[in-house]
Amino acid sequence: MRQSYLNGAKISSIYFGGGTPSILNKGEIQSLIHTIHNNFKIDIDAEITLECNPDDLDKKKLLELKEIGINRLSIGIQSFDDADLKFMNRSHNAMEAVSCIQFAKETGFENITIDLIYGLPKQTNEKWKKNLEQMLTLDIQHFSAYSLTVEPKTKLKHQIDKKLVTPLDDKITVEHFNTLLEIATENKFVHYEISNFGKEGFFSNHNSAYWKNKHYLGVGPSAHSFNGSSRQWNVASNKQYIEKLNEDETYFEVEQLSNAQQYNEYIFTALRTIWGVELYYIDNQFGEEALNYFKKQIINWENKGKIKQKKGTYTLSKEGKLYADAIASDLFIV
Repeated sequence: MRQSYLNGAKISSIYFGGGTPSILNKGEIQSLIHTIHNNFKIDIDAEITLECNPDDLDKKKLLELKEIGINRLSIGIQSFDDADLKFMNRSHNAMEAVSCIQFAKETGFENITIDLIYGLPKQTNEKWKKNLEQMLTLDIQHFSAYSLTVEPKTKLKHQIDKKLVTPLDDKITVEHFNTLLEIATENKFVHYEISNFGKEGFFSNHNSAYWKNKHYLGVGPSAHSFNGSSRQWNVASNKQYIEKLNEDETYFEVEQLSNAQQYNEYIFTALRTIWGVELYYIDNQFGEEALNYFKKQIINWENKGKIKQKKGTYTLSKEGKLYADAIASDLFIV
């Protein structure tokens, strides 16, 4: 049904995510890959990533994934500390986190990324440093590090409201972030997006497409798609998604993006990366009015040392990385 969405463009990345696709068996994942190949042109060296949890990965499973063409693993480690994992209600422990990465490497996976979380209640900077040091001993090529966010209507929000949990002081979270940058740089990881670090040649092709404003197709409940001029998202309910497909009903919503919205999305995504915001691109894609607005709004952040400019390209300074969202929102056309 979605075969024509990308106008015949070659597919450079396939990403199985948005939950725990590793619970699917070999045949199910293989069937999905075959269907994609039957409907799209796939690059011979396409990056094919599968999100997974440590407790889903044994040697048999890893061998099966390798056999059917998965060439990149995104493993939800979150922490190498048992107390942290218990606090986050993770079903794996620290030993399983280490073992699954070792198993994956032994199986022949050469492109592995993991997620880590900092800014947890009671997490000292020393504890966070040990997490990073443990990761380094495993010699992986890419990792994502996220600061803990407290979402409404969650167990954690309830615990904080009831004073059962005390959130970490912002100053310590900033210390965690600075430790992260220091250790990543020392170990030749490139900080190519606010939350993402990769060795040269191992940046995520898939996620980079989002940040570079490229077109993508999302399949499945809640999946988003973008074709340059519009964005659409599928119904979230698995039951409704299946029913609407079976009954040939519309199962997604579409938003046509105005020039201002497209400009805002470019600013928000590009500013987070080492590639930055380019004056030439703004002028070419969004026009002179947007260009003049950007130039006027950016001066304040340049003067504060939060933005660097080189040959018409604007990127965040080290200090500016702590203010990425505030800077972006200040540059938005509203």
